[in-house]
Amino acid sequence: MSGFQPAFMLNAIVYAVLGIIILVLAFVIVDKMTPFDLWKEIVEEKNLALAVLVGSMSLGIAVIIASAVH
Repeated sequence: MSGFQPAFMLNAIVYAVLGIIILVLAFVIVDKMTPFDLWKEIVEEKNLALAVLVGSMSLGIAVIIASAVH
């Protein structure tokens, strides 16, 4: 290893963008699968349990994506 290599930086950027896209797509799929509007339930109805569930789901998917692209 001798110094900075631009290819490594490019790989990191590509994998980060790919991971973010996959995370957003997974969230949209989960949102479409639920029988109600997640955003309305969390923000307007102040459903804390649903907010914790969606946050946990997002973290779980993010860990899986990070492991897959690592």
